[in-house]
Amino acid sequence: MSSLKKVVVMTREKFEFVYQRAAERKGGVESLESIINKPLTAAKLASVSDDRWLACFTEKVFQCGISWSVVRKKWPNFEQLFFGFDIEKMLLMPDAMWEQKAQDPQIIRHLTKVMTIPANARMIQQEQRAHGSFATMVADWPTEDITGLWNYLKKHGKRLGGNTGAYSLRVMGKDTFILSSDVEAYLRQSGIVDSGRTTKRAQLSAQTAFNDWQQESGRSLSEISQVIAFSCGDNRV
Repeated sequence: MSSLKKVVVMTREKFEFVYQRAAERKGGVESLESIINKPLTAAKLASVSDDRWLACFTEKVFQCGISWSVVRKKWPNFEQLFFGFDIEKMLLMPDAMWEQKAQDPQIIRHLTKVMTIPANARMIQQEQRAHGSFATMVADWPTEDITGLWNYLKKHGKRLGGNTGAYSLRVMGKDTFILSSDVEAYLRQSGIVDSGRTTKRAQLSAQTAFNDWQQESGRSLSEISQVIAFSCGDNRV
């Protein structure tokens, strides 16, 4: 057993205590359970069309550094302007058309963010060729290495590092924990994470702790992550 693993085992709080604290803060078990979102099954996740993945990535990229409600309000215009994020259509558009669309007042005008669309469409197309669909690749990715999927999105996608990729996965129904400010603060206070959030050390420590909590509780990573957030801080899940 590595020294890193020993640190996690020695300091990890039992999930039942975290859960009890979250239930007390949220008005009881029934109330807590009513606000916990569960991930999709692998079969349902694999059936999601790849245009929806590109749409989700794009929405999350645009929500970085801006009010999420502003992006949601304009989102129907994004869907219309970018042809429902059809992968083939996105890859056929020339650069001049992308630049023109980035100036359209119906959407949030930001060329750098708009150019993530064809880049992420290419990533999705590559996985379509390898796995039949991007959704199948995501659905088959083992949750015990979910941080590996985060790093895949960061490396092969555009502006999908940090929490952007993880939030996209959560929205689409993939089982993942998220290092939100509340969850990260808890992991640091517990001594589980003691380095920068994006470092391999921090990701390994967090993944190990969440895997252990999953074995202990039988719950998904997503549920555990939400319970931790509800047990402390401002409840950013």
